[in-house]
Amino acid sequence: MKRFMSLLLAFVLVFAVFVTGCSNNEKNDSGKDVEKQEEKSSDLKVVLLIPGNLGDKSFFDAANHGMELVKEELGAETKVIEMGTDKTKWEPTLIDVSEQDWDLIISGTWEISESLNDIAKEYPDKKYINFDTSVDETPENVYSMFYKTNEVSFLAGAVAGLVTKSDMELANEDNVIGFLGGMDNPGINDFLVGYIQGAQYVNPDVKVAVSYVGDFVNPAKGKEMAMAQYNSGVDVGFNVAGQSGLGQLDAAKEKGKYAIGVDSDQAMLFKDTDTEKAEHIITSAVKNIDSAILRAVKKYQEDTLPFGTYEVLGLKEDGIGLAKNEFYEKLMTDDMKKQIEEIEEKLSKGEIEVNTAFGLSTEEINEIRESVKPQ
Repeated sequence: MKRFMSLLLAFVLVFAVFVTGCSNNEKNDSGKDVEKQEEKSSDLKVVLLIPGNLGDKSFFDAANHGMELVKEELGAETKVIEMGTDKTKWEPTLIDVSEQDWDLIISGTWEISESLNDIAKEYPDKKYINFDTSVDETPENVYSMFYKTNEVSFLAGAVAGLVTKSDMELANEDNVIGFLGGMDNPGINDFLVGYIQGAQYVNPDVKVAVSYVGDFVNPAKGKEMAMAQYNSGVDVGFNVAGQSGLGQLDAAKEKGKYAIGVDSDQAMLFKDTDTEKAEHIITSAVKNIDSAILRAVKKYQEDTLPFGTYEVLGLKEDGIGLAKNEFYEKLMTDDMKKQIEEIEEKLSKGEIEVNTAFGLSTEEINEIRESVKPQ
């Protein structure tokens, strides 16, 4: 009996050691996997250069959110540098970060594209992403994206064209909509051309009041110009003016008019802090900049990012779209929403050819503006 108990005890001890050893091995193997995963993600260093400033609640803030996603989802070391509006500082900053040990250098807008491409050629061993450019020249170490801004603004124009001729509470009988641009340049005018075409698609007789702030960081002037538009008969306005465009949202609230945001879902950005303002923002013409940046960095990690190429992202590619939030659902009638859905389907299928400002002369842009100018 004692011999049997001794053998049994020995067996139990051996089994316990075996189980513990297996468990430790599993933990160690798992730990090694986690360590490898952390090592892979923490090795990635990504910097974003903002050719302007954060706080616009649209374009640059969307890019910044993209970097937050890169940090959260990929575990990368990230840095965001606000270069301000002084263009003389942009190129030196690009050179400075190119001399550092960043794996990916990201920037965007057509204004910085030429400098970015020039610097990239001087640093062929570095990798760059241009997250929004209309310049299709792409060096071998640069991956560039462009959003079909004329396509998303076509949708914004269709919304505005439907709203101004509707029986909505804040609509009037003037059949005039507004456009507030930051600068009179091809990038902003590409929005304008699509906006006018989209409005005329649903409302052929619509007129469009067009104003340019001349600055992307002057919300006070943006508000002043938007107020002038609303006072002249505009009942819904579309802003493509960065921080200056925030002034239009203030004016819409103050005058009891409608507004359409840009780049980010601007109504939802104000939902918790200024609900009354949010209720005047019917929708926003959204560029999915944050998800596009995350997608590009993921592809870089997977060694599948096609450097040397220029990718165009439209409605079909989920690069752009309208913000269809609770305010859109509440303000737009079922018939209006149905018309927008039909237009989206036609755009995705290529059944509607949207005009673009790129390649047009100053005279041709002027002709378009004059053709819809309110009397």
